[in-house]
Amino acid sequence: MTSDTRPLRIAVSGAAGFIGRHVLAELAGFDVEVIALARPGKKDLPSLARGRWVSADFTTLRKDAYRSIGSPDVLIHLAWQGLPNYRSLHHIESELALHYEFLKNLVGQGLPSLVVAGTCLEYGMQYGLLAAQTETRPITPYGLAKDMLRRQLEFLSRKQAFHLAWARLFYMYGEGQSPASLYPQIRAAVRRGEKVFHMSGGEQLLDFLPVAEVACQLVDLALRGSAQGIFNICSGRPVSVRNLVEKWIRENHWSIECDLGYYPYSDYEPMAFWGKSNINDEENDP
Repeated sequence: MTSDTRPLRIAVSGAAGFIGRHVLAELAGFDVEVIALARPGKKDLPSLARGRWVSADFTTLRKDAYRSIGSPDVLIHLAWQGLPNYRSLHHIESELALHYEFLKNLVGQGLPSLVVAGTCLEYGMQYGLLAAQTETRPITPYGLAKDMLRRQLEFLSRKQAFHLAWARLFYMYGEGQSPASLYPQIRAAVRRGEKVFHMSGGEQLLDFLPVAEVACQLVDLALRGSAQGIFNICSGRPVSVRNLVEKWIRENHWSIECDLGYYPYSDYEPMAFWGKSNINDEENDP
């Protein structure tokens, strides 16, 4: 609850997206007022029991942006265009400036707390266990754009009083994910009646979480209101892609076999890396 006894007011940008819809579902279990932001023209928006949808175009929302989105106490910022094409220059040529300007305006007009989605691709080609304070070395335009946005906001926080929680997301899966992602791909193959699922060798050791758990951790940071620093949103446990896919097949009783080695391994992620979870740490100074 806020000081005037009204419920905490939490805004969610990108609320109509993959992660955003799960964040809204998680927030429904708390006594908070939800302001769900979506781009103009977005359709099939889920209903909100305690909250409302607000149409927000970041490219034009400048003056009175904070008031226009409902003057929230916290913003969970998930919006970002151009995914899952991590190599597109669009991320650094367009998205970076757009999101920094939008968030800078909100903070300057009174937003007290920000929870911003980052990415494990900020770490680049580093192997093994990665802590939140591990040096970032991005090699993709997407990872670089996110890392630069974090740095810009950290500099801004030294001049403007606001709480900044940088939520660095690792790998996730679940309902509503992009068709280009692993889980939707195998599910689509099963629905088409295919007998084999073409994939890489599957020996990569990565850090996966169901998207519902990702949403839970993001909401946890937002509910604190004063979370500060960098947080790894991860399981903290490495699992091979092959083992994960075989687990999905068993759990869903799918009749399909893995065709290992059909695709080459990715050239923008290490063969083995996972996060060190620090979500329960109250503060993680950058």
